[in-house]
Amino acid sequence: MASLTAKSLVARPSVRPFTSRRTCVAPMAALSQDELKQQAAWKAVEYVKSGMVVGLGTGSTAAFAVDRIGQLMKEGTLKDIIGVPTSIRTYEQAKSLGIPLATLDEQPKIDVAIDGADEVDPKLDVVKGRGGALLREKMVEMASAKFVCIVDDTKLVEGLGGSKLAMPVEIVQFCHKYTLNRLAALPEVAGCQAKLRMEGDKPYVTDNSNYIVDLYFETPIKDSAAASKAILALEGVVDHGLFLDMVDVCIIAGKDGVEVQERK
Repeated sequence: MASLTAKSLVARPSVRPFTSRRTCVAPMAALSQDELKQQAAWKAVEYVKSGMVVGLGTGSTAAFAVDRIGQLMKEGTLKDIIGVPTSIRTYEQAKSLGIPLATLDEQPKIDVAIDGADEVDPKLDVVKGRGGALLREKMVEMASAKFVCIVDDTKLVEGLGGSKLAMPVEIVQFCHKYTLNRLAALPEVAGCQAKLRMEGDKPYVTDNSNYIVDLYFETPIKDSAAASKAILALEGVVDHGLFLDMVDVCIIAGKDGVEVQERK
């Protein structure tokens, strides 16, 4: 799994410039974080057109987009949409809204994927996976012609890892302590703290029956590309939450409006 992901990431250009534009919406100052997430999500759904295959992300921000797609389909504004969910949770949400669903086996080419992020740096590289769906998210978003990332401005960082919150790594259950210790010892993530994600008194288990090791950084990762390569090279690692050079459009909601950053 790791080698496939590494090849997929290398296949994309290493640097792609982006443009930015700000779209003013209703007064933002009094909006809550959930309302900001909704603003970004609704803006992202504008990229969805009838007849498209759409990657449906996981998490609180992506849930607003899934709801919006379901609403527009019910109204008849969007027709003939097929959704490819990135988690069991999103599958259940989309199914309840009447959105026709498929897997990558059935729909290997996706027109647009909409998903949130946990961190976004100035190059539009992102950290994802604190909700535990990073593997399926990465598979769906790598299969998409356009990946639209939606966040509120609290997710902006100067460098990945800069929030000091988790950068997840999905690992197999077999000898997980061994893999955790090897992750923590990598020079490319020097200084990080590696912790097995827990759910109560048991390890958290992903939709793919794997564990997650969360890496915590005091300062941003010096070289995200090098860290990505080193983590993926470890046996026992399935994938990680560094989504590098994958975002085509980033929609950022803040108190001054909705900003849209697009790669050329």
